[in-house]
Amino acid sequence: MSAARTPTVVKLGGSLAESRRLASILKIVGAARQSCVIVPGGGTFADAVRAAHKKHHLPEPVSHRMALLAMHQTGMMLSAMHPRLVPAETLSAIRRAMAESRIPVWLPLKLTDADTRVSADWRTTSDALAARLAERLGAGVVLVKSCRVDSEATPAQLVRQGIVDPAFAEIVARSALPWRVLGAGDEAELAQRLSAPYRAGRLKPSKRAIARGR
Repeated sequence: MSAARTPTVVKLGGSLAESRRLASILKIVGAARQSCVIVPGGGTFADAVRAAHKKHHLPEPVSHRMALLAMHQTGMMLSAMHPRLVPAETLSAIRRAMAESRIPVWLPLKLTDADTRVSADWRTTSDALAARLAERLGAGVVLVKSCRVDSEATPAQLVRQGIVDPAFAEIVARSALPWRVLGAGDEAELAQRLSAPYRAGRLKPSKRAIARGR
């Protein structure tokens, strides 16, 4: 891994596992020579939180914390799937992992609970949390989605299409963050951004992933 101090924050959408692309994405990330931090999506764990929120009429701040824990579950899963990946909860733990040539997978509850610049509602998903982490690290952010993504779309257009959350667009605008949203078929660009080797594959997004836009 590069010794560069400024990493790339890479958010891996939780539905990547459903699209059968997760193994190939982790292979790219695991071979990265550019320092990077993984932010996991909530995936099916977050879907369960959404269902509980609707069924039991939970307060949004409660559901928000539950969704953060859904990201923890995905993060633990990802960390078990590649030897270079390691869970990290704090900025110091993230930097320590990178210094050891590991790839930190951010578990967001501890930092987010004390962050007054993060709204505790459904406007904020793992997209915005990845942007917020990049803002705190002085880094760029890349969101990896399971759906097709128009490379020319603006953050506002991506919000209207349901591909990113509204808070993501607000954070990248206020911080002037370097950002990119990659979709199905954009693995080569991800590899290039992470200085990782890549061999093209033929995997396609699942119908569920396309419908959900994540």
